[in-house]
Amino acid sequence: MAYRGSTTWRKLEAIRSGELSAVENVELFLERLRELNPKLNAFIDVRHEKSIRQARSVDRQIRAGKVGKLSGLCVAVKANINVKGFTISCASKTLSNYVAPYDAEVIRRIKREQGVIIGITNMDEFACGTTGCRSFYGPTLNPRAEGRVPGGSSSGSAVAVAAELCDLALGSDTGGSIRAPACWCGVVGLKPTYGLVPRQGLIDLAMSLDQIGPLAPDPYGAALLLEVIAGYNPGEVTTLNVLLNGFSSNVDGDIDGFRIGLAKQYEELCNPRIYSKVIEVLNLLERSFDVEVVEVSLPSIEKALSAYYIIVSAEFYSATRRFDGRRYGFKIEDVCLDEVLRRIVRGSYVTRREYRGRFYEKALQVRTIVKREFLRAFEKCDVIVGPTMPTFPPKLGEELSPLEEYSLDVFTIPANLAGICAGTVPIGVVDGVPVGLQVQAPHLHEIRVFNLMQAVSSLVKWVG
Repeated sequence: MAYRGSTTWRKLEAIRSGELSAVENVELFLERLRELNPKLNAFIDVRHEKSIRQARSVDRQIRAGKVGKLSGLCVAVKANINVKGFTISCASKTLSNYVAPYDAEVIRRIKREQGVIIGITNMDEFACGTTGCRSFYGPTLNPRAEGRVPGGSSSGSAVAVAAELCDLALGSDTGGSIRAPACWCGVVGLKPTYGLVPRQGLIDLAMSLDQIGPLAPDPYGAALLLEVIAGYNPGEVTTLNVLLNGFSSNVDGDIDGFRIGLAKQYEELCNPRIYSKVIEVLNLLERSFDVEVVEVSLPSIEKALSAYYIIVSAEFYSATRRFDGRRYGFKIEDVCLDEVLRRIVRGSYVTRREYRGRFYEKALQVRTIVKREFLRAFEKCDVIVGPTMPTFPPKLGEELSPLEEYSLDVFTIPANLAGICAGTVPIGVVDGVPVGLQVQAPHLHEIRVFNLMQAVSSLVKWVG
């Protein structure tokens, strides 16, 4: 299989064969954490003894002949996903004293398959941001583009994978929050089909858009983690009750016969040097596989941007009404950073009875239009590719207006509005900055995304 020899596969084989124990794996990462995390600020809560105890339990199970899908791999978790005994703060002072009393459904599944939780990662406060710099705990630094932001909001998870502080990581993606930092840190990230992964235990940004997903050093690792966390949860009305095939065992990189869609709108909105890199990779795929690149149209990309921020603000405003400082934490409006407050105020405004028809309901209409445009496009192709991000990551300390920061999400947001799956894979560097290719596929066709990403990975070797 094409995935044999990948970073994740080699680590699994080493642990399962006894060449490396789960405890040794944890200790190696904890040592790197002590060395690198003070600078990178990727993790905001690490419980050394807790992780070691979990690893010892995994080693005992493996010696007894019980082998899980993750077999001692270390998983980092974004700070908006509940992990029992860890501070789950959403990188906000609001919840800085909240210690999770339970595991989210995805965490239960990871532990059941012998994954070891290595720690909780930094993020943009309440997932409100695209840079990774809007955190109560300070900004996360990009290990692969010095002096530039890592991207957000799943900044710590992407940095943890890129800096080899963990094997795999969990993030959440509402409008690109997995794909943006994965792209700018040069790792693989996937936003699954909406409803494929349980959201129970995730602290909402926008419930109709949020999706938990994997970040990994390679497509196989992302497929393996998705395989563990995906699947129906009878306690949630939004999870899909569908028959799942093994994602990881089907990552063979075979894309012969694929029709690859490229929307003309991407070129109009993208930095020319990044777009040229995308075209270079598409030409390489055409020379190496029996594929056809076809033109498709997604004319509502820019409209999707404004519609998204109206919908997110409305749902975020509703979700934050529980953070009133009475039952736990602090009142959110009293302690949050500027972008969180901006979205709360905007959400309060657009959900007023007199304005709903003018803003919120029109945004929902645009959402329907975006879904229909994707359906039409997928009649012509199997996947749609393009740049993950329209420009290079801003420099640390560079001041962006809210509109400038929002525009960074222009290529990632449509997939969330449509509810389809979308991933990003590194395709090299330009001026020392990682560039990613976004791969989008219809609902529940994650295998197509993984295989195209695997095909790209086999042709384009990452140079860190």
